[in-house]
Amino acid sequence: MNNTHPIAIHPRQQKTKSTCCYCGVGCGVIITTEDKKIIDVKGDPDHPANFGRLCTKGATLHLTAKLDARQLYPELRKSRNEPRRRVSWDESLDYVVDRFAETIEKHGPDSVAFYLSGQLLTEDYYVFNKLSKALIRTNNVDTNSRLCMSSAVAGYKTTLGADSPPTCYEDIDHTKCLFIAGSNTAFAHPIVFRRIEDAKAKNPDMKIVVVDPRRTDTAQFADLHLAILPGTDVALFNGLLHVMLWEGLLDMGYIREHTEGFDALKDTVREYTPKMVADICGINEKDIVQAAKWFGAGPTLSMYCMGLNQSIHGTDKNATLINLHLATGQIGKPGAGPFSLTGQPNAMGGREVGGMANLLSGHRDINNAAHRAEVAKLWNIDDVPATSGKTAVEMFDAVKNGEIKAIWIACTNPAHSMPDLNNVLAALDNAALVVLQDAFNNTDSNQYADVIFPATTWGEKEGTVTNSERRITRLQAAAPKSGEARHDWEIAVDFAQRLEKKLGSKPSLFPYTTTEQIFNEHRETTRGRDLDITGLSYPLLETQGPQQWPFKEGDHQGQARLYTDGVFQTENGKAKFANATYKTTADTTSARQPLHLLTGRLRDQWHGMSRTGTIAQLYNHVDEPLLSMNESDMQRRQLKDCDIVKLSNKRGELNIRIQTSNEVKPAQTFLPMHWGRQFMNGLGANALMPAEVDKISKQPELKHTTIKVEKLNLPWQMTVMRSCHDLSLISQIRPLLSHFDYATCGLHGRENSMVVLRASHHEAPDADIVAQLDSLLGMVEGAPMLQYDDAKRSVSKRILVEHHQVTGVRLIGETLAADWLKQVMQQGAFTDELRKWALAPLSTPPTGQKSRGKIICNCYDVSENEIIETCEMGADLQTLQAKLKCGTECGSCVPELKRLVQQHSKNFA
Repeated sequence: MNNTHPIAIHPRQQKTKSTCCYCGVGCGVIITTEDKKIIDVKGDPDHPANFGRLCTKGATLHLTAKLDARQLYPELRKSRNEPRRRVSWDESLDYVVDRFAETIEKHGPDSVAFYLSGQLLTEDYYVFNKLSKALIRTNNVDTNSRLCMSSAVAGYKTTLGADSPPTCYEDIDHTKCLFIAGSNTAFAHPIVFRRIEDAKAKNPDMKIVVVDPRRTDTAQFADLHLAILPGTDVALFNGLLHVMLWEGLLDMGYIREHTEGFDALKDTVREYTPKMVADICGINEKDIVQAAKWFGAGPTLSMYCMGLNQSIHGTDKNATLINLHLATGQIGKPGAGPFSLTGQPNAMGGREVGGMANLLSGHRDINNAAHRAEVAKLWNIDDVPATSGKTAVEMFDAVKNGEIKAIWIACTNPAHSMPDLNNVLAALDNAALVVLQDAFNNTDSNQYADVIFPATTWGEKEGTVTNSERRITRLQAAAPKSGEARHDWEIAVDFAQRLEKKLGSKPSLFPYTTTEQIFNEHRETTRGRDLDITGLSYPLLETQGPQQWPFKEGDHQGQARLYTDGVFQTENGKAKFANATYKTTADTTSARQPLHLLTGRLRDQWHGMSRTGTIAQLYNHVDEPLLSMNESDMQRRQLKDCDIVKLSNKRGELNIRIQTSNEVKPAQTFLPMHWGRQFMNGLGANALMPAEVDKISKQPELKHTTIKVEKLNLPWQMTVMRSCHDLSLISQIRPLLSHFDYATCGLHGRENSMVVLRASHHEAPDADIVAQLDSLLGMVEGAPMLQYDDAKRSVSKRILVEHHQVTGVRLIGETLAADWLKQVMQQGAFTDELRKWALAPLSTPPTGQKSRGKIICNCYDVSENEIIETCEMGADLQTLQAKLKCGTECGSCVPELKRLVQQHSKNFA
């Protein structure tokens, strides 16, 4: 039994089962509340997605349940020349209803659009989709899932006939070859990676192949790393099929009985010899042959993510990987099949309800007349608009050119996450009306909103979500709504009912008062479809726990694996081979832009940091955005670690610090995608990314572009650190970031958190800017601080000391002591010995003090230098875990611990 109702533990505390709101693994959590406030979170040992484990992000979710970054009441401005003001729900909703109605009447229903999110619950998604397509009668409803999973969807539909991932997490335990392509699973899906580590430990003979241009933590764990050149995946997959064909590794019986199109594909892959593929991909011929043999022997499970999806050839990449499963019969059995790892917690649920511009409820397609008729009947309307709506990139292009006048953005941040950001920001500036529905007030999109609707968030919401393995979990609210926030579905329903009155529509299409009513209607749209969930209900999910679909009426459990009978969701029941050839990336290197830029995730941050960016602990592993570059490229450009460089291409530029990395090959660089204008002076990595899209999935190429890198000379430097108890200080500092050529701002610490600001400029900035900053820091005349000024050398230092502890540091011109002063702020009293040296130009701490270095294990606050010191005494991984406890809680740091043991343990063999 997996009861999701609140469990009373004593009069003031309750425990409620829910799920994590980050990636698509769908980990179960148990939320503890006291006096209706969230105070703790633990992994749910009964949830089949994680069995109690949580990563660093999930384990700190309760720390995000604070109000200082929340949007708590509606806001409205009727002119772009005036600030938004707090208003009532009635005033804000009536205003948006009037504006939408006027726009639709004057310009037609396609003049408005909805841009949604894979973080909405299934019930939220369903209402928005119905609002757009049934009431307003526009298919202009798309989602940020277009940016992450639409190529995976297209790949499944192209080959297998439906968007139905056929595998499950349990297959990790049964596979003999795990083939990971375009995914740094260790960072992006840590709990799945823990399961991979367990499976490898139980079966050392299991082979792990990782396809990734970078030598990531995941790649370093592999038996074979295929470090292909960016974008060459299709050539590799065709090459693997070529080897399998000639080595007799194909299941010809399966091909004959259950597939079609193989003969044409066979003619294509004949050309993809190991020599040709090695030349295209930049890898060894022997490795290609070895990977093909391991894959063909099976059972083989493939896992893939954004490295395949975020490409102008993403559909081809997905489909040619699935070809390998079909050709070898590695599908529909334990340990075998293609498994797309979902990027967001409910991107699957959004796909199920048809919450995209080309889809309808129940995995139906807009361009299918029979599907439109079925949905029209279910919704009791005459028909559904026949033309697909604008997809994400198309939508913002249409806002920019005036075709779309009003856009409603829900639970996502396009001013950070879209490609070619300067174009998107111009679109938002040009929109006649921008409605933003969000739980947070700290996103880049916030400044463009004319109306803001405050929404509930994790811990407050109720409904259902579907994870990567098709498993639906029922969520209950653990805490009441904050401020005047409403549930996303409630906001959409209220708007829809008001718009119906305005348009004279009767009876209402939106009679919902509970999420269960919405779920039951959604359930009926799945009857007879590949995702049939007519056997599910809220009571069943509450008593029997999360369930996989399909779960038909009369079933006692869902299906763990699909296509076990070799019958696929196509007209003739046969899977279709995709006949694709290798094509280059959208951007290619040139004399002007000689370097590849790859983007991706970090271990402890997520998306645009609107949630993780509020937790100081999650900055301790990596506290600022850094461009990673191969040592040979650094030397060629006379660069060293921490130099500031300008990276640029035709779309934009970004000033950022650089670091040497052996994870990237020569001519390649890597930049995390998380940081944007809230945390730096610059738009972030996505400003440089191309807006070109896959012709089928319409997904943009967010993983790769090409750039030029130039060293900057910014002699004026400043480091600021200030203790803080909430997010008010960082919010006040943010407007100052644009005054510097280079600036980043974030948090650091654990219980005693601080704001950390780093800035550099080509000359000393206006004195008023520094004075304004000092005022915010409380470092004004009369404050209890140490002070040093040398005007000739342009050096100015302030150290704020309160109650015998350092609570603030501001260093200008000479910043060598910043790292150890940060440690002093975190760890203890400001002794007389420390006071002597605090203003000195020392890069290492005074006698008796040790520098900790960066934090490797966030769970137990174990630093890099502590780990290295223990390794140098001969510790192996088990000794490290026993002595320091690092890697014994969430396990996210284990790959890095293994690397440190290899590098520093005298007993490592």
